[in-house]
Amino acid sequence: MSLFGKVEADVEIKAPAEKFHEIFSCRPHHISNVSPGVIQGCALHEGDWGNEGSVINWDYVHDGKAKVAKDIIEAIDKKNNSITFKVIEGDLMEEYKNFKVTVQATPKGEGSLVHWTMDYEKLHENIVEPNTLLQLVLDLSKDLDAHLVQA
Repeated sequence: MSLFGKVEADVEIKAPAEKFHEIFSCRPHHISNVSPGVIQGCALHEGDWGNEGSVINWDYVHDGKAKVAKDIIEAIDKKNNSITFKVIEGDLMEEYKNFKVTVQATPKGEGSLVHWTMDYEKLHENIVEPNTLLQLVLDLSKDLDAHLVQA
């Protein structure tokens, strides 16, 4: 059994791809205002918002528990509305040796298709796939969409 894995899923939203991408790449600290039940806080630890190499601290609720993550923005692709975060510290590191999250928004009709990918390496084979975390970001996408469409 491989310790390497990947989970991915799509969610359709009404907001334009550029708007969705912009909030994740340049204004992730606004996400806690939109979905405080999921993201309780987001703070810049190092660097600048919207720049590769910047380090962000997240406070979030997953499976009913308060958790933390420190991520580095590994890649931003403005042309393709994609951003990749690499988790470097926090609760996920208790179960995974490596954990990367990529979110890409692609224009679809009047709205967008948001594709989430989680690439990971488990510390041991008893760790479950991060499906509930994937569901969390899909729900978060819908919360953000409702906010972006109203804005």
